[in-house]
Amino acid sequence: MTDVYDEDLYRRTKALIEPGDIDLVGLIVHTDLSGQEDLEMHELTVGLNEVIAEHAGKGESYIYAGNDNTDFASNQFQGLTLADDAFVWECQQLLRQGTFDLVFYYEADVDQDALVADVEALGHVDRASTVWADE
Repeated sequence: MTDVYDEDLYRRTKALIEPGDIDLVGLIVHTDLSGQEDLEMHELTVGLNEVIAEHAGKGESYIYAGNDNTDFASNQFQGLTLADDAFVWECQQLLRQGTFDLVFYYEADVDQDALVADVEALGHVDRASTVWADE
């Protein structure tokens, strides 16, 4: 683990992307948003959906909140393609030490450096950290 901002969150994210049917990469987005900034959190999540979907080359996507699914937790979301509801990303919004951290994971075949640069260019993002399954 080099240059890890939050070791506990890094370990938890790494556990989410352990090898399975598809190779995944994780992204931890540390924000400056407090627990009182729900609207801004929603807007940031929409922006992150667009950035990740673009880099993943999956086409247009929408955010599924899972309110009708008991397998979903509160503040857990998925990006799915409009064309066929295919997986683009999954996210958990976590309030840690007074601000939100967003944990995303998605298929590992993106240009991660370019994606991180675009994510960090969004408003309210303090920093974004990549989590690889094989580190």
